[in-house]
Amino acid sequence: HVQLVESGGGSVQAGGSLRLSCVASGYTYSRNCMGWFRQAPGKEREGVATIHSGGSTYYGDAVRGRFTISRDNAKNTLYLQMNSLKPEDTAMYRCAATSGGYCGLSPAAAYAYNYWGQGTQVTVS
Repeated sequence: HVQLVESGGGSVQAGGSLRLSCVASGYTYSRNCMGWFRQAPGKEREGVATIHSGGSTYYGDAVRGRFTISRDNAKNTLYLQMNSLKPEDTAMYRCAATSGGYCGLSPAAAYAYNYWGQGTQVTVS
């Protein structure tokens, strides 16, 4: 049984930073992809960043250069370092993981992710 649990969200002023974490349990696929998606009220789900088990990373245009995704396989933990936060980054951020190596970021690609966390709220004012 795979479980993803996020933490690290909160309220921050514009220009500030937050670090999100996602601890995965029961997730043992050798080739896999994990990532972060976000959704604000009234808006479509948006891919933020993904990272393949081989180390390749992918970023959405809105966050490239400000956010950094990383993973610690020994701790089964995924991270998202968010710097230079903007009010438009306000959203519910959810951790996601696949049972294969596909690391898409589009709203349609999100359906390829088999496992999802409950989410952590990020509010930037």
